[in-house]
Order: sequence, then structure tokens, then C-alpha cells
Amino acid sequence: MVQPNLLKTLFRWSLALLVITSLSSCALLKDHGAEHTDYTRIHLQLGVRYLEMNKLELAKENLLLAVEQEPNNVQVQNSIGFLYEKLNNTELANSHYQKALNLAPDDWSVQNNYGRFLCEHGDNQQGLELLTKAIATPLNDKPWLALTNAGRCHESAQQVQQAKTFFKQALSLNNSYAPALLEMQKISYHSADYWAAKTYLQRYSVVAGQTATSLWVALQTELALGNKSLAKQYQQQLLEKFPLSNEAQKSANIKDF
Repeated sequence: MVQPNLLKTLFRWSLALLVITSLSSCALLKDHGAEHTDYTRIHLQLGVRYLEMNKLELAKENLLLAVEQEPNNVQVQNSIGFLYEKLNNTELANSHYQKALNLAPDDWSVQNNYGRFLCEHGDNQQGLELLTKAIATPLNDKPWLALTNAGRCHESAQQVQQAKTFFKQALSLNNSYAPALLEMQKISYHSADYWAAKTYLQRYSVVAGQTATSLWVALQTELALGNKSLAKQYQQQLLEKFPLSNEAQKSANIKDF
């Protein structure tokens, strides 16, 4: 249980720390007393911070306290939906995202999160409908998030050209957005545009740490370009940083260096 003094200190932190935002939550909070609202915001903020740190049980403890106090708070429902998604509880994640959407149908953060979730679980049509709304709203100050998610949704349906269009739009608005750069790296490689894949990897490496996926595509790209020494370096990085990954196991079987 969090100590009262710590709660007071945490509440003074800027709510800008929240990674899941909702423009309609203020109106929802007006119906409650100040003490009631402060309690919810403190535990919401703590829950989101613990989510960022991947301390899921602590996040769950705080978000459950928040949702018990204010079940009609959009931020809380959106955040707890994301929590259950990370806990691989698809049913509860869907339920809380749906509640958030019912409370605030025009909230771009809810549209983005729930749209991405639906696409990842096979409902591309409804997912894209929500992501399209999130992209279109003028209140969305981070449209590259929904654009990238829409691209991934099209990519999962083997609609590569549509996916590429969305990823490029995302990068036109934020040219250092790592997820979009990584997706363009993969698309470029699979399209045999190896120099473009190499360029996207270089841009990605400047703004984000390497992943097993990015290193594996980089290895394959350098092999395709005939740069065996660089490919060998990427293989070594894969084996050292991600020894248990599928990509590392696949790279270990490559002998042509």
C-alpha cells in the first residue's frame, strides 16, 4: 500500500506524465468531490507509471483502486484496458476498452488504443474504422501513432502498399518515430529495396535500441547487399543481446559469411 505522504507528492506531478490521455476526462471528474477525484487521479497516475516500468502487478493494484472509485472515468477505463492487454487477458481488455469508447466515442486516445487492439485480434474492419477517426480528429496532437497502427493493420491483412502509405504519412509528421521506421525497414527488405532498408535501419538506430527483429532484418539486408562482414556483426549482436530469440536461432544456422 502506498504511503499517504507519497501519494500527496505524486499527485503534484504533472498529469502530462500520463501516456494514455483523454480530453473528456475532466468533464467526467467534475461530478465528484475534490477528495474523491484526487484519490482517483493519484492511483491512475501511479498505475500508468508502473505500466511504463512494466511493473504490472503494482499497476493493476492502483488501477483497480481507481476504477473502483470512478468506473466512469475514461482515462481509467482506457488505462486498465491496456493493462489487461499486457497481461494477455483479451476478454477483460476488450471489455474495458469498450467501456472507455462508450463513455467517450470521440476520444482519439481510446480510438487509437482500441483500434490497434481490434486489429491485433483479427477485427481489422472495426479497428481501421476507429483508427481512421483517431487520425482525422483535429484534437489529436500525435496522429503518427494512429497512422502507424493503421499501417500495421493493413500489413497484417497483406495489404502492403496501403500499409506503406500510412507508415510514410506517419514519418512525414514525425520523421524519428521508431515504430514506423522499423516497419519501413521490414517492408523495404521484403520488397528487395535493400538500400532503403539499410537507410531506415540507420535512422531507426539513432532514435531507438536495436531489437531482435531489427537486427535480423539488418543481417539479411547486408547479406543481400553482399556485405558479409557487416552481416556477421549483426549476427554476433543478435547472439549476444537476444540469445533466446527466434531470430538469434535462425541467424546461428547461417554459415555463408
